[in-house]
Amino acid sequence: MAPQAPRQIPVIVLAGFLGSGKTTLLNHLLGRSGGSRVGAVVNDFGSIEIDAMTVAGQVDSMVSLGNGCLCCAVDTSELDEYLERLARPSARIDVIVIEASGLAEPQELIRMILASENDRIVYGGLAEVVDAAEFGATRARHPEIDRHVAIADLVVLNKADRIGEAEQRSLLETLAELSPGTPVVPAAYGRIDPELFFDRKPRDADDEAVRQLSFEDLFRAEAEAEAEAQAEAGAGGEAAGEHACGEHGPGCHGHGHRQHLHAAYESVAFESDEPMNPRRLMAFLDSRPAGLYRIKGFVHFDVPENRQKFAVHAVGDFLRFYPSPWQPDEERRTQLVLIGSGIDTAAVRKELTDCRETGPERADVNSMWGVLRYVPSNGEPGASGEPGEPDDFAGPQESEPQESEPQEPDQ
Repeated sequence: MAPQAPRQIPVIVLAGFLGSGKTTLLNHLLGRSGGSRVGAVVNDFGSIEIDAMTVAGQVDSMVSLGNGCLCCAVDTSELDEYLERLARPSARIDVIVIEASGLAEPQELIRMILASENDRIVYGGLAEVVDAAEFGATRARHPEIDRHVAIADLVVLNKADRIGEAEQRSLLETLAELSPGTPVVPAAYGRIDPELFFDRKPRDADDEAVRQLSFEDLFRAEAEAEAEAQAEAGAGGEAAGEHACGEHGPGCHGHGHRQHLHAAYESVAFESDEPMNPRRLMAFLDSRPAGLYRIKGFVHFDVPENRQKFAVHAVGDFLRFYPSPWQPDEERRTQLVLIGSGIDTAAVRKELTDCRETGPERADVNSMWGVLRYVPSNGEPGASGEPGEPDDFAGPQESEPQESEPQEPDQ
């Protein structure tokens, strides 16, 4: 019987040039993490709103925030050490976010994560934050932004509220040319639903009576108040596939503007009692629809020698399967959640439905080769030859040195 797959912490790389708003986005994630504990790795503490979040304690270069998150100020030589510290079970961290500014080129950070021998972490994707209002000027100063966008798993088009519809359409076309198929999410003030990046846990109810009132509580209360006011005024709902303000509390907080911009995304929940056909599922995963960003869940293959539960983790082109035994009382079924921007949810659900084993003939053991290629080997950081391997990235190229950016002064 295979051992239980270890819980792995996704490590997300947050990149973007000076002034793009990635620090504002990081602060947004830290302040609206729900019951999830975020480990933030930055170049220095100056850009993080530590005072606004309450410092619970500090040891060396690690600050513990009042909402359970941790923040580390490190340089590149210390990155491995602090990833190790954040990934320890005692830290109880759920997701790690590395702000690339001042640390290293994004692809170099990806190399370090993929090559890590730490089996408690897994690559969680590269999110490139782009300044919609200054993209042309940034591209002229930093031509390497084209390369950064090209390798991104998700592009956040920040400050999209500062440009017109025609300019936004043109910019979206340019980004699609630079990185075909990569989801692009427009945003304002770095407000992205954290569910795009990680699974937010609910706050522990047992802890509610004793913990301090946090800024997240204030944002939640403000969002609820605004939602109630809109309901009383008879405000209409959001378009299909978008999340209404106040629906997720801190993820969509009020800020005094009725017509603020939200980052919309789509999600597909798929369940099947029939086992999945390995070849058909891999054909779907190898040709994922444009805009699909993240896949998570469990897959049931009724294949000889491979009847374990296969946990799946995919972000961008990165893919991993983790086999582990089914529990004695656990129902053997496939459960998947797919998250993206601009995806055809009905088409995605149909494609997955077509991956089921519905005929009398079942897949044989050879049909699992495509799946097993993405199962990490013992003692290795990853399976050979898969998308996103370190050798697939061009080495870091010369670029202008970047200093750690301050919070956007005009936001």
